[in-house]
Amino acid sequence: MDHSRRNFIKNTGLAVAGAAILPSSLFAGPKKIERIGLQLYSVRDAMSKDPLGSLKKLANMGYVNVEHANYTDRKFYGYAAKDFKKVLDDLGLQMHSGHTVMTAEDWDDSKNDFTDKWKFTVDDAAVAGQSFVISPWLDESLRHDKDKLKKTMDQFNKCGELCKKSGMKFGYHNHNFEFNTQAPDGSGLLYDYILANTDPGLVAQQMDVGNMLGAGGRALELLKKYPGRFELMHVKDEIKSDTGQGMDGYDSTILGQGVMPVKEIVKEARKSGGTNWFVIEQESYQGKDPFDCVKIDLQIMKKWGF
Repeated sequence: MDHSRRNFIKNTGLAVAGAAILPSSLFAGPKKIERIGLQLYSVRDAMSKDPLGSLKKLANMGYVNVEHANYTDRKFYGYAAKDFKKVLDDLGLQMHSGHTVMTAEDWDDSKNDFTDKWKFTVDDAAVAGQSFVISPWLDESLRHDKDKLKKTMDQFNKCGELCKKSGMKFGYHNHNFEFNTQAPDGSGLLYDYILANTDPGLVAQQMDVGNMLGAGGRALELLKKYPGRFELMHVKDEIKSDTGQGMDGYDSTILGQGVMPVKEIVKEARKSGGTNWFVIEQESYQGKDPFDCVKIDLQIMKKWGF
């Protein structure tokens, strides 16, 4: 993830909620059916200018599932939830998940409940046909305060209960800070703390294999350390870069062209990670057209047996 997306997430808190109504097996453990999708941030400029035309291109490439990164004023890419669902349906697409930041302000202490704003977020995700509502950020003010962090983990679990009422599941998506920040209770890395304090029956983990690389996180090691904990995965490859646009000295690139053992990672995820949703995300393109990149990425995943 580049600086522009991090700023987008931090400043707007809107990177989308997702979710399609899933069968009850969503809460019963890993499923055998695997799905490939695309995080629409990969083609963010085109989606902001022409969402319908962009989605048509992706459908023509063979994509079936997408994950959004734009939900604001109760709209996905400018469409109300019901209307966006129709757009997707007409193109043979499904929006299985999406990213929207859940903050401490989304919980109302006076009511001991979520705010109406957050409830609308979950409602719209269900209407749009999603399965997972994923928060992709943890504010820095929460990372170093033991009480605030524990309260946030409780909020995550409560959101899992809220989403479950609509046939969905709440989820968390990592960046880099989880792997270079110690938990304030001294128990270890922040990422270990998050996994230890969230109920896997209520909070899914979406592992971003690329975000963690420069901070020392290793996807293969985590998959073996926490078997069955990663229902979703952002599939990326990374190259060393000095452009300052990527994360910790790395930029994403076409799968198989970088320094990461991506094929081995997805193989292990299928074997022991409990991973059933594989979401392609490429945020840097090395001068290539983003649509050309994500088309190749999909073809490579299919060569790997998806």
